[in-house]
Amino acid sequence: MGIEVRILTETDSEIFWNIRLRALRDNPESFGSSYEDILERGIASTSSTHSLRKTGVSSDDATFGAFDGKTLVGIAAFAREKDTKKRHKGQIWGMYVPQELRGQGIGKALLQAAINHARTLPQLEQINLSVVLVNKEARLLFVSQGFETYGLERHALKLHEQYFDQELMALHLN
Repeated sequence: MGIEVRILTETDSEIFWNIRLRALRDNPESFGSSYEDILERGIASTSSTHSLRKTGVSSDDATFGAFDGKTLVGIAAFAREKDTKKRHKGQIWGMYVPQELRGQGIGKALLQAAINHARTLPQLEQINLSVVLVNKEARLLFVSQGFETYGLERHALKLHEQYFDQELMALHLN
């Protein structure tokens, strides 16, 4: 499998929306958004709310897609904090690789692309993320790339009367 990772643009809205829906359907415990929320907002909200780039427009925020040929096989997004006192930080969110494709380095390639992008941004010092404790593979990937735990949010997510705790992690860039 030859994986290519690139920044998604507004022309990728449909394929992004489809894999995002699959992520929320297959692993609802791992994401703050729900399948129903995204479905209700519709595909039109994808470009604006998920930092899909308008062609030719530069931005600190980026959503990355991993492709096997023309098939989107994984996603991860990076967003820089907007407030002046928080601009030294960014966040990785919405990372997903379908279960049947895990263990092939797709997640690592996506994470490295997001980190490499963040490293190009002036005055960016730290990347944060959160991972639900039940997602042990993702946590191991983040640790392998230098992320360190700085906290734990108990009952961060609630799904069908079940709570999920999130580990808060950071990668310091300098």
